[in-house]
Amino acid sequence: MPQHRGQLRLVFRLAAIGALGLGVTACASGHHEMATYRAANLKAYDVGGKHYAPKITKHYEEKGLASWYSYPNRSRPTASGEIFDGRVMAAAHKTLPLPCMVEVTNLENGKKIKVRVNDRGPFVQGRIIDLTPAAADKLGFRGRGVAKVKVKLLGFAPRVAESEQIMLAERDDQGAVVAAS
Repeated sequence: MPQHRGQLRLVFRLAAIGALGLGVTACASGHHEMATYRAANLKAYDVGGKHYAPKITKHYEEKGLASWYSYPNRSRPTASGEIFDGRVMAAAHKTLPLPCMVEVTNLENGKKIKVRVNDRGPFVQGRIIDLTPAAADKLGFRGRGVAKVKVKLLGFAPRVAESEQIMLAERDDQGAVVAAS
């Protein structure tokens, strides 16, 4: 049985690496970049009397406040259609295209992580990104609730299947498996 689990983890890891490679290729080619994002994830929307217009951009860097948000794990879909899981390195942003990858640096302690933006928010004035509890823990500010950060867009993040998302929840920010399923 343990050997079977190891083989299953390897299959998931290879599938995730293959999907990442396809996403990088599509993004790097430039002329097919629009096709990598679903139109539904780029629709303008209104929250609390404010209008937000997501757009595809190649360059985004902003400093501001990060916060963290949570729901019961696997209890609701994110704006991109993935299932929320507070154990994964993920985030919410008001206007970046979904899904994308960003680098978040805690300007107070220098810790830096890469997260997948797959949801919309935060809708609190002055905050630029909401992180899952796992991401807030890695940046060292979950106990305080907010931190000054720099957010830098890295590019398109290929959509992951629910089974791959669960596997991602079990990896650290360098991709190493930290818990067996």
